Amino acid sequence: MQDNNKNNYGFALLIIGLLFFIFGFITWANSQLIPYLKLACQLTTTQSYYVATAFFAAYFVMSIPSSYVLKATGFKKGMSLGLFIMAIGALIFIPAANARSFPLFLTGLFIIGTGLALLQTASNPYAAAIGPKESAARRISIMGVCNKIAGIIAIYTLGGIILKDGDALEQQLTTMDPVMKAQTLDALAQKVITPYTWIAVAFAVVGLLLFFTHLPEIPDEDNAPEVQNATAVQKSSVLEFPHLVIGVLALFLYVGVEVISYDTFTGFGKYLGYSLDVSKHLATYTGYTLLLGYGIGIWAIPKYISQRKALAVACILSMLLVVLSVTTNGEAGLKTFTLMGQELSIPTHPAVWFFALLGFSNSVMWPAIFPMAIDGLGRFTKMGSALLIMAIVGGAILPPLYGRISELNGINVQTAYYMMIPAYLFILYFALKGYRMGKR
Repeated sequence: MQDNNKNNYGFALLIIGLLFFIFGFITWANSQLIPYLKLACQLTTTQSYYVATAFFAAYFVMSIPSSYVLKATGFKKGMSLGLFIMAIGALIFIPAANARSFPLFLTGLFIIGTGLALLQTASNPYAAAIGPKESAARRISIMGVCNKIAGIIAIYTLGGIILKDGDALEQQLTTMDPVMKAQTLDALAQKVITPYTWIAVAFAVVGLLLFFTHLPEIPDEDNAPEVQNATAVQKSSVLEFPHLVIGVLALFLYVGVEVISYDTFTGFGKYLGYSLDVSKHLATYTGYTLLLGYGIGIWAIPKYISQRKALAVACILSMLLVVLSVTTNGEAGLKTFTLMGQELSIPTHPAVWFFALLGFSNSVMWPAIFPMAIDGLGRFTKMGSALLIMAIVGGAILPPLYGRISELNGINVQTAYYMMIPAYLFILYFALKGYRMGKR
């Protein structure tokens, strides 16, 4: 593949980078939808995290069907189809907003997730396959930069539209009569129509462009060099690769804790004493530290440290940051300074910064786990990729579980983060031993 399509790889990675930008924008938009729909639809904390459940559950349901779709359509047409499906899901936000129907919002999110499952099933192995496997983490890290830049943009743009003056509105709702309150909430729900209409248009346009763009295809796994490996040839099922099965569970837990690290940040900020106007932007700090981590990963892996060792170090650092986020006390203060003529304010509570730094430690996990888990699968690579994409359902299960734990007696929003520790311990096991289970 590298010899026949060498001149096309740069362009191919540019296209995949654009798709990862789309992944990031629409995924991180959920961090703003959670507090927005909690207010507009008058939800409990646990109910609001069903936003993540509906979105990420689609990965579990649709990843295996996506692998069969890709076999029929090829990668390029399959990715184009995924974008059109996402456009349909975004358009469902229009009737959902007009009816202020939380189930209809969840339906739209599930359909968007369905399209993303198709895109992710194609794009991740595509990025991993273009080049040596030892540098796959570097290439996927480059894709991650596109992803996180888009996520930061989503938080500022979408949050600035749908959560504008959210604190004042919350106070006003407590004094309104039922009729006025319903009218006000209806007006709030309709704020989402314009941005999601434009999002739908963007998805459709990129889908059309992708359909008419030439991309080199990844050859069928039956002809891949890895199949010559005796271990791969002897397998009759993708589930006969223990390192893949362990990798799927590791990715499930990683996605769950990463989604917690940014989707719950607004609620964490409010718990610490910050206003909604301040808290709604806290997830951008996670995005910035993710970008820093990706940059260091691109520079250091595999030149100075292997992706496996980097994963192990990241797990240990993540557990330390969780403990510090839970145990550190402070006041919800702000430090104001001037940058390029603009007055900016940043939170001074140390727990905010410890929690934001989880982005840095998390940054290496997806780029390392994915290629390590599909290594040596041969003709089972597409199905193995589909199973790994299914593992994204961790983002559907762990955030609501966190929300439920945080509502238990004797536990609060801050101490509930201890639930992340076992997840990082298992990922550490994968990095130290699980990645080579069943291999010779």
